[in-house]
Amino acid sequence: MEYLPAAEFLEQTRSLKVVDVRSPSEFSTGHIPGAINIPLFADDERAIVGTIYKQKGQQSAIDKGMEFVEPKMAALADSAKSVAVNGKVGVYCWRGGMRSNRTAWWFEENGLQCSVLTGGYKAYRNWALEDFGNLEKLVVLDGPTGSGKTEILHALRNAGEQILDLEGFANHKGSAFGGIGLGKQPGSQQFQNDLHHELGRLDAGKRIWVEREGMTIGKVYLPQPLWQKMRASAAIAIELPLSLRVERLVNDYGSAPVDLLESSIRKLQQKLGGQHMKAVLELLDENKLDEVAKVLLNYYDKRYSYSQEKYLERKPLILELNSNDANENALRLISLANENGL
Repeated sequence: MEYLPAAEFLEQTRSLKVVDVRSPSEFSTGHIPGAINIPLFADDERAIVGTIYKQKGQQSAIDKGMEFVEPKMAALADSAKSVAVNGKVGVYCWRGGMRSNRTAWWFEENGLQCSVLTGGYKAYRNWALEDFGNLEKLVVLDGPTGSGKTEILHALRNAGEQILDLEGFANHKGSAFGGIGLGKQPGSQQFQNDLHHELGRLDAGKRIWVEREGMTIGKVYLPQPLWQKMRASAAIAIELPLSLRVERLVNDYGSAPVDLLESSIRKLQQKLGGQHMKAVLELLDENKLDEVAKVLLNYYDKRYSYSQEKYLERKPLILELNSNDANENALRLISLANENGL
C-alpha cells in the first residue's frame, strides 16, 4: 500500500480505476471524475456511526461501524476486484482516514495493490481549486448576448485551439433562457471537478480559450481561482450587428415551447419592470419573436456593458464581425490573438 498526495495520486491513477469508499450521498455531491463508488457505509449507516461518535466517542463508533461492514466485506473486495486494472486500484475517502485505510487494507488482504489518496477527497478538492489559479495562458472570449460565442468556441477547437467550455460542463447557457432544452445541471462541486479534469487533458503551456461568465452559470458556481484568472486575463470582445444577433436568438430559441419561453421571460420581471414585461409577453403571444428578441437584447446589452466594465481588469481587444459563420469568425479570432501575442 502506498500513500500519495493529490497530484501524484491522480497522475498514477490515470490508467487505474479509482474507488471512492464514501457513502452514496457524499459521492453524488462531488467525486473525482471517473471514480467508482464502492461505499463502506450506506447513508443511514454513516449517520448512525456519526451520531455514536459524537455521543459515545471514537471506539464505540468504530465498533458500530465494524458491525455494519463485516457482513459485506467479501462483497466489497469482489467489487474492487471487478474494476481493478492489473490487480491495482486507487482508494480514497473524505479525509484519508479510517475508511480508506481499512478498506485498502482489506483489498490488499484479498490480493489487490492499493494507492491511497493522502488527505482524501478534501485534500483533492483543495489542490484542484488551487490549481485553477496556475493558468497563465487564458484568452477570454467576450461579447454580448446572441453573439454566438459558444458556437465560435467549438469552432476554435475544430481549428486546433484549446478551449474550456464552461457552459457545456455546467449544462446551462448562462441566462434566464439558459436551461431551455437541457437536462439537470450537476452540483457545483462536480462541475468544478469535471472542469479541473478537463484542464488536465490540456497543455497549460499553450493558449486556452474560455468564454467570459459571471460567478455563476445557472445554479453552479465557477471555482473562485479560475474566475479571478479570467478577470485578469487577456480578452477579445466580438461585436456583431443587432440583426445577426436577433437572427441567432430566434433560431436558437424560437422553436421552444411558448410556455417555457414565457416562464423564462417572467424570471426577468423585477429587472425588466411591469411595462416592459407586459409588452414582451404581448409580442410573444403574437409570435413576433424578432421583436421579443430586440426588447430582451436591450436589457441584456445594458447588463453586458456594466459587467464588462466591472469584471474585466484588462481592456479587451475588439473584433467586429459581420457574419454568423462560426468557422470564419474563429479564424479571425485566432489571427487577432496571434497578432497580439496572446
